[in-house]
Amino acid sequence: MKDDDRVREAKRTLDRISEEGGLSASPVMKSAANSIRDHFTAKDADRNDRVEVWGTRIARGLAVVAFAGLVLWMVRQVSG
Repeated sequence: MKDDDRVREAKRTLDRISEEGGLSASPVMKSAANSIRDHFTAKDADRNDRVEVWGTRIARGLAVVAFAGLVLWMVRQVSG
């Protein structure tokens, strides 16, 4: 019984530490992913103005496509 209590306490401690971000970079990665998601879903746009929200989403999506195209063009220029 004593070992079971120690195992449960250790698991609780590890869970608490992982939630606080002490075990790995996963909380940092989650925060970064949430930040990127919020950026591309236009969380910073006025929610009452649907045109602004969709315009922001479209513009940011097109910016990613343009950036990818620019990178591909530059790689072709350098390699060929």
